[in-house]
Amino acid sequence: MDPLGARSQFVDIQTLPTWQQQLGDDRKETLQDQNNSLLNQAFPSPFPFRQDINRKIILFTGDVALLNCTAITNTSNESLNDKNPVSDHIHQLAGPELRDELPKLKGCRTGEAKLTKGFNLAARFIIHTVGPKYKAKYRTAAESSLFSCYRNILQLAIEQSMSSVGFCVVSTTKRGYPLEDATHIAFRTVRRFLENHGNSIETVVFAVSDTEEPVYKKLLPLYYPRSEEEEKVCLPLIPADIGNSEGEPVVPERQIRIAEKPGTLEDDSEEESLESDLGQVGNHAFARMEGDVDKQRKLILQGQMSEAAMQKQHQRNYNRWLCRARAEDLSDIAALKALYQTGVDMCGRTVMVVVGRNIPVTLIDVEKALLYFIHVMDHITVKEYVVVYFHTLTGEHNHLNSDFLKNLYDIVDAKFKKNLKAFYFVHPTFRSKVSTWFFTTFSVSGMKDKVRYLDNLPQLFTWIKPEQIDIPPFVLEYDARVNGPYHHSQSSSL
Repeated sequence: MDPLGARSQFVDIQTLPTWQQQLGDDRKETLQDQNNSLLNQAFPSPFPFRQDINRKIILFTGDVALLNCTAITNTSNESLNDKNPVSDHIHQLAGPELRDELPKLKGCRTGEAKLTKGFNLAARFIIHTVGPKYKAKYRTAAESSLFSCYRNILQLAIEQSMSSVGFCVVSTTKRGYPLEDATHIAFRTVRRFLENHGNSIETVVFAVSDTEEPVYKKLLPLYYPRSEEEEKVCLPLIPADIGNSEGEPVVPERQIRIAEKPGTLEDDSEEESLESDLGQVGNHAFARMEGDVDKQRKLILQGQMSEAAMQKQHQRNYNRWLCRARAEDLSDIAALKALYQTGVDMCGRTVMVVVGRNIPVTLIDVEKALLYFIHVMDHITVKEYVVVYFHTLTGEHNHLNSDFLKNLYDIVDAKFKKNLKAFYFVHPTFRSKVSTWFFTTFSVSGMKDKVRYLDNLPQLFTWIKPEQIDIPPFVLEYDARVNGPYHHSQSSSL
């Protein structure tokens, strides 16, 4: 107890509201309104609503050194003598014993976590870690190191049977890590750890300053949605790159895939023919080594490359685009609500909707739009699907030029073209019909027979039931005004 019965400056985490409890009634109404105006995604969120996890999360605006967690974190440098506001206040409250203890740790490498007592703090322990210095050129290395910081802290907490951990913002301003990027890594790493290994951890507190709080409040719902409505609202805003099952950043180009007993058959039956044995030659990793990429491109230009080699080159190029799409922040394109998944058609095929009026071609980064299309569609196109394009009330500023569409068609994987079974063009104009005919006839192959022009929604409903497609209100209003109301439809709002 403090002298003369003065109130303790330390904060009892049991008195702090959990993240789940911070969802107020006004917030719920806002979420419901937003959910009605957003697409009803059919595919699941990678971070679904988990009330049990949300009850463990606390967002605290204040000093991490004041928390009475089992352990708090201290962000420092490799020599553990960094001068930053978080570390300085921890040292001030812990007392000189902490300064005397640190040399015994013999430093701490970037991404590592080391433990000391809490001394005069309310926390029993301090977990010291060193965040990476951020340079855009070495972004991948920085992401991996920051992941290691959070992961090693939590691993240490489990090993020491700690029930609560208080996190400061590990990436300090001095080290130049963008706060929002760092927060994404922190949230997904903690979330995955609690899902996979966190049964014994009862509370995780994110302690932030007033300037850091808005970013944390904005991003927390993406990884810790507090309701199914919030989960749906946040799904389009989740970054493409969410790491692996542990939240660790993944770089596909650096993954090494080695088959078990490469070059050998799993079934060693003596009855198998020599031809079958020879079929295994070339299936292992070393036998699939690629040739000179520049030489292959030159052969393509000269028309001397085989069809199989050209397909492999095309696949490699598409994979590069896909990796970029998964790493890029495409939330601004997602917010346009121009492309979304809805229900299924009469044949059970996934329905993708494109809203032409929601594409401000002159205002957006067209390359990011291409990346977003690849990111959203990649997992859809593994099976048969159809596209519904609403051309309703579009203007010149909404029309993608033929060069962009041709580039998109050339980039996408073969599965996009093979599994697209129909393209429903709703409310076409004479000009758009002519443009589409020229494009599908002379620029791309195999598309012309898949395009179906539909002048009204009842024609669309012969292929897709009304309850299986979310139609923007302005499309419904336009169709009712021009073609008369369709009483059977009860489409949800967008």
